[in-house]
Amino acid sequence: SRKYSTKTSKRIVSDLRSLLCFLLLDGQISHPLAGAVPTVACWRYGSLPRALESQSVRRLLQSCDRRTAAGLRDHAILTLLARLGLRRGEIAGLELDGIDWRQGVIKILGKGARPQRLPLPPDVGKTLTADLCRGRPASTNRRVFLSLRPPRGSMNPTGVGQVVHRACRRAGIPSVGPHRLRHTIATEMLREGASLPEVAQVLRHQSILTTAIYAKVDRTALRTVAQPW
Repeated sequence: SRKYSTKTSKRIVSDLRSLLCFLLLDGQISHPLAGAVPTVACWRYGSLPRALESQSVRRLLQSCDRRTAAGLRDHAILTLLARLGLRRGEIAGLELDGIDWRQGVIKILGKGARPQRLPLPPDVGKTLTADLCRGRPASTNRRVFLSLRPPRGSMNPTGVGQVVHRACRRAGIPSVGPHRLRHTIATEMLREGASLPEVAQVLRHQSILTTAIYAKVDRTALRTVAQPW
């Protein structure tokens, strides 16, 4: 199991137990052996969220060649990930009609298809404007981000992930997924003194328990609690 992730190991163990139960019922073994298969240790909130250093985020953004349509699109996607902490599915589903330029607000479909409104910071608005005016191909499709290859359909969440992977290769850093930039926002906010409820509001977590995992990365604050104990 050292070669596999915890999730994959749990699935293999479950399959093995099912096989042993079948063999018992089919008469191919004489004793129940499923109980002898050990469980895979997996504790909820047992891992640490891993964030990128601010220098690595800058290198990702600077790796985009904004003289090309692909570079403008990728820069806009990476900026949304790095500045607003959007999920890959939220970026893929972003609609042109969801951008309110006058009010400085964007509307997205969050987790569970919940409509949500987020502020549109000026720097994020500029990158979107650059992509829409100079990079995005002409299309009747109302999605903001399109594939640049014919038939130029909407980008899907997998495509958003590929944008991040390509940027990592260009920037010369280990490959990460879009969610790593979401972790980075939360970590940076805590380092700057934000509270967990404030982080939960930015990341749009329904439960504060989901945000609580980020408390473990604020080692300076944890030290002040742990040392008196």
